[in-house]
Amino acid sequence: MDDSHTHDRDSDRSHDHGNDAAHSHDSEHSHDHGNDAAHSHDSEHSHADDAAHSHDSEHSHADDADHSHDRAGSTDESPDDLKARARALQSLLVEKGVISTDAVDEVIRLFEDEIGPMYGSRVVARAWSDPAFKERLLEDANEAVAEFDFEIGQQHLRVVENTETTHNVVVCTLCSCYPWSLLGLPPTWYKTPSYRSRVVREPRAVLSEFGLDLESDVDVTVWDSSSEIRYMVLPQRPADADTCSEEELADRVTRNAMIGVDRVNDP
Repeated sequence: MDDSHTHDRDSDRSHDHGNDAAHSHDSEHSHDHGNDAAHSHDSEHSHADDAAHSHDSEHSHADDADHSHDRAGSTDESPDDLKARARALQSLLVEKGVISTDAVDEVIRLFEDEIGPMYGSRVVARAWSDPAFKERLLEDANEAVAEFDFEIGQQHLRVVENTETTHNVVVCTLCSCYPWSLLGLPPTWYKTPSYRSRVVREPRAVLSEFGLDLESDVDVTVWDSSSEIRYMVLPQRPADADTCSEEELADRVTRNAMIGVDRVNDP
C-alpha cells in the first residue's frame, strides 16, 4: 500500500490521486482518484477540501486543514513534553516490574552505539556501488536487505530513490512509524505533530527550515509511513561515488538524508 503526497515544481496546491495514491500539487486544485487509490486505516480513504487528516474515521488530505489523528497528537506537543511522557511511562513500567532500568539502558545503548543509522548507511552505500543491488532494493527492499548480516524484523520496508528531478521525504502522520532497525532511534522532531502535519502541506518550507532549499524544477514526494509499511529514502548518488569504497560512502550517509530532510553533498 503506497501513500505518497507529490508536490510539483511550481509549488501550487492541487491533488491528483493515481494508482499509487500519490498526491500531486499542480497549478490548480483538482481531484482524480485512480483504481488503486483506496487507502484504508480504519474505514476508508477519502479526500475532502474541508476534512482533517484522520485515521479514526476516514483518511483525508486537506490543503488548509491540520493533519490530526484523533487522540494521537491533537495538541502540538513540544519535545520536552514528549520526553516527559516517555520518562513517566518508563518509570511506571519499572515500578510495576514490567521492565528493568538495565533493560532500558541496554536497548538505548544498542540503538545508539551498534545500530544508529549505520545499517541504513551500509544499504545506501551498497546501492550506490552496485547497480544490480539498487535495482533489487527498489523492487523488494526486504529481500535485498536480507543479503546483509543484520536483520530488520517483520516490518515491510520500501525504499524510494532521490534523483535530479525528484526529492522524497518521509513522515508518519499517524504517530512515529519509522524503520528503527535501519536508522536507529527516531529524532524527536520526527514525532512532533508540527512536523507530521506541516511536511505534508508545505514540504518545501519544512525542508528549508532544515537548511535544504531545493531547486525549483525538483518535485517533492512525501511518503506516509505506517504500521503496515515503513519508508526509507535512498539519497541521490554523489558524483564521486565511483572513486570511493562502500565504507567511505557509508560514512557520508546521515540519518536525516535517509529520512529526506537532508542531502548527501558532493565533497
